[in-house]
Amino acid sequence: MTLKIDYNNLCEKFNSSYISPKGLSYVFQGFSPDYSRFTNQGGTIMSRLSKVFIPFKGYYSSPFCRWQGSLANENAIMLGAKTANQWFKKRKIDPTVIDYLYYGITIAQHHLFYSHTWAAAMVAEGAKDIPALMVNQACTTSTTCIYLAATNIELGAYQTGYALMSDRCSNGPHTIWPNPLGPGGEVESENWMMDNFNRDPWAGFKMIQTAENVAKNIGTTKEECDAVTLKRYQQYMDSLANDRAFQKKYMFPAEVRIGRNETKLIELDEGIIPTTAEGLAKLAPVEPGGVHSYGSQTHPADGNAGFIVTTREKAKELSADPKVEIQILSYGFSRAKKGYMAEAPVPASEMALRDAGITVKDLKAVKTHSPFVVNDIYMSKKMGMDVYWMNNYGNSMIYGHPQGPTGGRLIAELIEEIAMFGGGYGLWAGCAAGDTGAAMVFKIG
Repeated sequence: MTLKIDYNNLCEKFNSSYISPKGLSYVFQGFSPDYSRFTNQGGTIMSRLSKVFIPFKGYYSSPFCRWQGSLANENAIMLGAKTANQWFKKRKIDPTVIDYLYYGITIAQHHLFYSHTWAAAMVAEGAKDIPALMVNQACTTSTTCIYLAATNIELGAYQTGYALMSDRCSNGPHTIWPNPLGPGGEVESENWMMDNFNRDPWAGFKMIQTAENVAKNIGTTKEECDAVTLKRYQQYMDSLANDRAFQKKYMFPAEVRIGRNETKLIELDEGIIPTTAEGLAKLAPVEPGGVHSYGSQTHPADGNAGFIVTTREKAKELSADPKVEIQILSYGFSRAKKGYMAEAPVPASEMALRDAGITVKDLKAVKTHSPFVVNDIYMSKKMGMDVYWMNNYGNSMIYGHPQGPTGGRLIAELIEEIAMFGGGYGLWAGCAAGDTGAAMVFKIG
């Protein structure tokens, strides 16, 4: 029997000019997805969400350890899944509540091919066969994982998703590529970490050179970079006050092996460099004629983070305090011109704010992934923010950058900060390799 589908009637039924093949599968399964999110304005897909929530305390981040530290010898897939499993047990939440898992990782680990399904099985200890997808979007991987779960909640594909992100910059893999047409068939090799830090194959720049391109365009000085860097360090120190009271709101320890039958808990960030105005002033720029020293950029790190993403009703059920409601409102994405990575968070933020229906003046807090301090300087100038107001309790420029989970920790901090204020709107934004950017707007009630 041949099945004939009238696409025009289907589109009219769902009040939309666009329907995906996956959407058709929902129709045949009896689901009724909401396609009103899609528009026909030049092919634009609006990112406004209305049905997606995160339970209060339904998230965690491990401490971040500077590369070659205490997490250097752990398989990031195994450590991330084990830490998430222990977090679920601590929170007394059954991990079989998860209907779908998005696993974010950007640096190859042993058994990467099975990373997502393996991680999902370990999180639930095999008690449920949870389907999963691996995601790699460099430094915006966390936000992408959360958004992928959010869109499926919005469409009604399932009730509860989980975004798990883990990475290990330490002991980065070396890949050997065949090169049969080279001299004598000599192979090509790639260091996953250093080679990609030092050259974007499309733009041709080191990552730090993309930051210097932006700094030159807006006339940023080394003195300005040092001043903002010092502020970020002071903000991070606030997170350590009163026996790390702020960090303890979201941070969960990671357990690592230190011997055949011995383990230890990693409860604190490692590798934070004490920062002073005098010390920053003495550091020379890394690039000739540049403004960024090693003090005003982030460092590679290891760590993991996880988020439950679900419906309003399920979020209340799983929340540590049902009166604190965390809603994901919108997502923004962008790609800056070639070699100007630090500019990318601005158009992504503008998109997310526009689709959330708010402006910068409505925000209670902003958290950014800024691998170079010029990211925040550029964003503050272009969006009318006070650069010293952003990133209370520090950000990834100070405590490090394990790539996949970086955004997750920042979002957890954003939620906790706004909850302390009694609620309001918050913006997360960050750049990623390849001159890309992402942003997400939250409403905490």
